[in-house]
Amino acid sequence: MEFGFGVPSRGPLASLDNIITLARQGEQMGFDILTVSDHIVVPTAIDSIYPYNESGEFVSSTSGEYMEQLATISYLAGITSTIKLLTSVMVLPHRSPVLTAKILATIDVLSNGRLIVGCGVGWMREEFEAIGAPPYEERGAVSNEYLAAFKELWTSDNPSFEGKYCAFSDISFAPKPVQQPHPPLWIGGESPPALRRAAQLGDAWYPICSNPRFPVGTFDQLAAYMSRVRANAEAAGRDAATLDFAYSVNWYSDTGAQDADGERRLLTGDPAQVAADIDRLEQMGINHLMLNFPADSLDDTLGGMDRFTNKVKPLLS
Repeated sequence: MEFGFGVPSRGPLASLDNIITLARQGEQMGFDILTVSDHIVVPTAIDSIYPYNESGEFVSSTSGEYMEQLATISYLAGITSTIKLLTSVMVLPHRSPVLTAKILATIDVLSNGRLIVGCGVGWMREEFEAIGAPPYEERGAVSNEYLAAFKELWTSDNPSFEGKYCAFSDISFAPKPVQQPHPPLWIGGESPPALRRAAQLGDAWYPICSNPRFPVGTFDQLAAYMSRVRANAEAAGRDAATLDFAYSVNWYSDTGAQDADGERRLLTGDPAQVAADIDRLEQMGINHLMLNFPADSLDDTLGGMDRFTNKVKPLLS
């Protein structure tokens, strides 16, 4: 099992010094993956429903501050040496595909093959409109096409592509990514189209635990959705055994249990309970677990990471 954590892209903890400290100390603690989230602008009025909490409200800073994801990942590549770097997740329609493929390939080269491309279709209509992205209603089709274009650019010596949203030919594309055939593509999202996208175009399915509309917050729910992804792969003529699975948990706690419908939420409780949950997730086929260490200060964040390293990990099977 690989374990990851995120560096803040906004808010009071998102200073340069804090990001450097979190990245370097997390690497020293033995974390495997470092994540960065993605927004380009945050509109001042948002009617779109945020999919990962019960209220549907996206809580953002009043300043609109949000560090750009790929620039941040590039910087993190330069100040770390072994930890993998995950876009968690990159909104595919937000950036033109050829330029994005070049930036991602460059990051993979400069990090010596440490990039993981977590990606999704996005949820905030207002942001799409503000940055001139393709039509929000067509974001699924756009994303599928961009993924196919990425693979063509990364793997072909004479790349060419003809689609509705992207077309190119008679170009050279270099350098190619270090990782072969390309950096892993982790497909985020829990909706039926996302499950199909992961099965058909991704290397891994990468859900978030807290989507109330498409819930994967319990072992049974997660197992059922994983089965659907595998079935989609088989229906597409793909060997389901080649699919990988990651999981993002934004309610982690090893200092006390959280209640959900009268039962303990998974990955909350004391260290022994959390370790048992991790072992069960691994037995289900989850190979990469992204954890959230919510805190109001850098010291408290590092304290949570240290507790996980020294109190939970030693209890794992």
